[in-house]
Amino acid sequence: MVLVDSSGWLEYLTGDEKADAFGEVLQRDVQVLVPTIVLYEVLKILLLRAGKSDADVFLSEALRRRVVDLTETIVLAAASLSIDHKLPMADAIIYATARAHHAELITSDTHFVELPGVVVL
Repeated sequence: MVLVDSSGWLEYLTGDEKADAFGEVLQRDVQVLVPTIVLYEVLKILLLRAGKSDADVFLSEALRRRVVDLTETIVLAAASLSIDHKLPMADAIIYATARAHHAELITSDTHFVELPGVVVL
């Protein structure tokens, strides 16, 4: 099980520098978790920068995966992880979600460097 964070989805969908690496992860035969905060972040950025059709492509891809709601358990864990690892709020929620589901977090975000269970591409 893997969780691709917002940076990974954006790299993949916009054909940026690491698109192929994230494409390999997203096209593997493995369950991909999509936290609701990732839905929000990626959708917002695509609507602002790329337009509705690119946002729709993302939604069609993401909603075929396992969408994970933000729960009080994840929020409580995220608060501690944010303090312990100096993570911004969204990153702490994403990391807490991955940990709660025993998923490997795949990202290009350097906030996660050297954290257990994280692969930074």
